[in-house]
Parts: sequence; structure tokens; C-alpha cells
Amino acid sequence: MEMFSVLLVDDEEEFVKTLAERLRMRNIASEVALSGEQALHLLGDYTPDVMVVDLKMPGMDGLEVLRVVKSTYPQVQVIILTGHGSDRDEETARRIGACEYLQKPISIDELLDALHRAFQGKCY
Repeated sequence: MEMFSVLLVDDEEEFVKTLAERLRMRNIASEVALSGEQALHLLGDYTPDVMVVDLKMPGMDGLEVLRVVKSTYPQVQVIILTGHGSDRDEETARRIGACEYLQKPISIDELLDALHRAFQGKCY
């Protein structure tokens, strides 16, 4: 079984903490950031293999987080997970370097598949 770490970035605290717990129950190390700014601050001390980033957040949005991560930590794979995205957002995210662009709601199995693909560098 592959072992990798995930940083979950979403301003919906209950959602992201529940998701982190569900990943930990499947032996996937996961940390939580409740904003883009907090995520980038964490990256100074903790570099995950994969980040799952919400697109729409107050302050720094998911595309801005993606830009900074891909320029500073190009080895980190980023999955955008959104409930409010558009085709244009997806196009932009992929151009910047998102590994996957997924819509909420998503099943845990679909997310796990995407996380494994991202960790293996099998991006779409």
C-alpha cells in the first residue's frame, strides 16, 4: 500500500476536518488548513505529496494557492475540489498545473482514486 501525505485546504471547517478523519481511517496522513494563507504558511514546515484545495475561499482563493504552490513546490500535486466551479475555472486550474479538477459532492472512493493518481503523477 502506498503511503503519502495530504494537505486539505478548505474554509468549510466541519467538511475538511471530517474528510481528514476519513483519510486517516484509511491510513493516509492528512493535515488541514482553513485558508489559502494558512496552507502556504504550513508549507514552510510541512510539504505534503498532494494538496486538495477548495476553489472558492475568502481571501486567497484556490487558483492563487495553486499558482504559488506550483511555482514554489512544483513536486506537490494539487487537486482542486469545488462545489462552485465553472468550465473556465477548470481550464485555468489545469493550465496553471492542477493535477485534477473535481466537483463536490464527491464520494470518498472517487477522492481516494484521485489522490492515488495524483501521488503517482498520473494527472489528467
